[in-house]
Amino acid sequence: MSDQFETPLKRYLQHLAIERGLAENTLASYRRDLLRYVDTMQAAGVEQPQKITELAISGYLQDLSRGNEKHKALSARSVARHSVAIRQLHKYWELEGICVPNPAREIQPPAIGQSLPKAISIDQVTSILESVSIETPAGLRDRAILEFLYSTGARISEVVDLDVDDLHFAQDAVVRLFGKGSKERVVPVGGYAQRAVSDYLVRARPSLAAKGKGTPALFLNQRGGRLSRQSVWLLLSKAAERAGITTEVSPHTLRHSFATHLLEGGADVRVVQELLGHASVTTTQIYTKVTVDSLREAYQLAHPRVN
Repeated sequence: MSDQFETPLKRYLQHLAIERGLAENTLASYRRDLLRYVDTMQAAGVEQPQKITELAISGYLQDLSRGNEKHKALSARSVARHSVAIRQLHKYWELEGICVPNPAREIQPPAIGQSLPKAISIDQVTSILESVSIETPAGLRDRAILEFLYSTGARISEVVDLDVDDLHFAQDAVVRLFGKGSKERVVPVGGYAQRAVSDYLVRARPSLAAKGKGTPALFLNQRGGRLSRQSVWLLLSKAAERAGITTEVSPHTLRHSFATHLLEGGADVRVVQELLGHASVTTTQIYTKVTVDSLREAYQLAHPRVN
């Protein structure tokens, strides 16, 4: 990458990290998308940011949708993410006087249909949790992680980033979670999860920690280091397979199920918003559509005068 692009891009990424305080995973996504954008512009002969045109940006987004010999076609949601990143980049460059006028001002992301979250039933969640043997340190840890994910609705990144000191079981039975943009929230932890995590802390974590160099992380791998997101995905996939669940189950599935089951149980959508750490209640309201669909299906099956 030429210095004409490298320095302005680096300044923008520093702005996102320092001034806007984006989470590490979000920042990595911005960096990846924008590096691809800048590399493509340079490969097309654009020598500096000031030479980028609205037509070039539109063509780039169309290529993302179509795919090429190097990259497969992206979904409308992924293209929309790229377009937002590009718009924000050029907005910053315009304010900094790096690229004026702003060629991305009129760029609009593709329309995206509102996809409904995928949740599994309470019985399926229970089957997954109970499929994990607690006869070994790893099993105690795995059961604690899955119980915790479903009990709190936490994102996988929030769980693997947890430290032991973030737990407050003795007094309030709550946990401090740090979500997107490092925003902190306090979430209650249910009795099943409390017991599973406490058992792990007493019977498993000390032996795992002895293999490492000392870390405050709550959930540890077999080498005594912080457990990775990929490891949690894998242990959940194996648990779902043992439980006989054929649909794909991810950590986010447990988060979706947490929200859906709360709403079906009568929880207020604003409460669920706070528990999930959503910035806007509009995001949380997607789950209300799921519960309405469930009610409609039950009505269609049970009412004697539906047809």
